[in-house]
Amino acid sequence: MSEVSSNSQSTELTSQYIAQVTGDLERNAKEQERVAAEVEALQEQLRALQHDHTVLVNMQDALGGPSLALEVEAAAAPSVPHQASAEPKQSKGKKAAVTSAKKTAPKKPAAKASSVKASSVKASTAAAKPTLVELIRGHLEKQSEPRSAAEITTALTQAHPDRSVKTTVVRTTLEGLVAKSHAHRSKQGSSVFYTTAVTSEPAPAEPQQEAVSD
Repeated sequence: MSEVSSNSQSTELTSQYIAQVTGDLERNAKEQERVAAEVEALQEQLRALQHDHTVLVNMQDALGGPSLALEVEAAAAPSVPHQASAEPKQSKGKKAAVTSAKKTAPKKPAAKASSVKASSVKASTAAAKPTLVELIRGHLEKQSEPRSAAEITTALTQAHPDRSVKTTVVRTTLEGLVAKSHAHRSKQGSSVFYTTAVTSEPAPAEPQQEAVSD
């Protein structure tokens, strides 16, 4: 009788353990599904942010962000020598220190002035060349049919072999023109084509005609 009772107790314990383990497995599986869904959502957000970052960087390059920074630096740098020379007339004991500082001071502004000149030369040479936005708008205005970003990139590369024109930058610039109503976008199947906006042509044409007549 004792053996029978011990066997029944062990059977009950085993069934309890099995039920507990089965419940733990179910909860574990559900928790894995929940965490996997959260990870997938976070990965989707990360991919969207990376895509937005790439688009913003391409637009900054297309709009000439570095040249704007050079202009700001060139405009702010000449104010430094005036601040250095505007400090005078304190006590008699500090006159010697002020005069010695004035003797050594011109070296630093000279270096800054040379860097400002170099940056201004770079900015002027960059300004002499048309921007990518101007090139794309000019190309679209000459076309009678819609053109894709790849076709525009090929045409600009052939017309300007000294410039590095990338399809991704061209597409981003075209989307910026569409957003500003300077270009139109049409879709044919899976391909996207762009044309110039007719309403944006008269505005820049008038000042050019006046300049020629002058």
